[in-house]
Amino acid sequence: MMHDSKSIARLFAAPFTVWAVLFIVLPLFFVLYHGLTDGEGAFTLANLWEAVQMEYLRALGLSVELALVSTVICLVLAYPLCMILQEIKRGRMVLIFLLFLLPLWMNSLLTTMAWQTILEKNGIINMVLHALALPEVTLINTPLAIVIGMVYNFLPYMVLPLYVSLSHIDKSIIEAAHDLGAGRWQTFRRIVFPLSLPGVISGCTMVFIPALTTFVISALLGGNKILLIGNIIEQEFTAAYDWQLGSALSMILMVFIILNIVVEAFSERNAKEQEVDS
Repeated sequence: MMHDSKSIARLFAAPFTVWAVLFIVLPLFFVLYHGLTDGEGAFTLANLWEAVQMEYLRALGLSVELALVSTVICLVLAYPLCMILQEIKRGRMVLIFLLFLLPLWMNSLLTTMAWQTILEKNGIINMVLHALALPEVTLINTPLAIVIGMVYNFLPYMVLPLYVSLSHIDKSIIEAAHDLGAGRWQTFRRIVFPLSLPGVISGCTMVFIPALTTFVISALLGGNKILLIGNIIEQEFTAAYDWQLGSALSMILMVFIILNIVVEAFSERNAKEQEVDS
């Protein structure tokens, strides 16, 4: 009987195994292969040495900075929203929730182009400012425009895990804290926020990684004047046709992603331990 159950488990796992090999293992293999070989296929570390030159490290540093800023803004916007959604009636909650999830159902290229129209020199914002006799602002082709695009596109990835995490908190624990004399801030600091940490960590990871690797948002809203590491990798593959350097840059980017995942794993484990202790 046990043998049959194992066979059934392997049968159901077979499609995932095939998918993982085709779309995870093979792409990673080719990235490593091109990053560690020259044009003749011989092993070399020259590509990695070129990838750590100052111009590329500067783009990587700017990418990390903008990704961190976008992640913090998404967290600051999403956390109060999710707490408010917990308190309002279900009908209104669903409507508001759907409004914030709309970017997930739309093509990200279209939404980013819409922001391009809003932020450009003759865009909607400057038209309104001009109508109010206020000075115009320069937003397009700036880091601020890229952050706005990231926040708009990736905010739903912060809202979803946060809402799920907050909705799983037992209301009786909060009521018990109030009965014991804890105020709103103390209850939030000692009860709500620690119990919602898994959602916070998952949301930050789901926003930070795509924000770090994006190239469409920075290309459209940055006008190719502000190069992030994602733009450079995309150009190496599609314009310069230097797959070796593009793969080496991708390997360095993967190091940051792996570190982020490791930090997430340790943080979630510590959060679960604190939840058990509490």
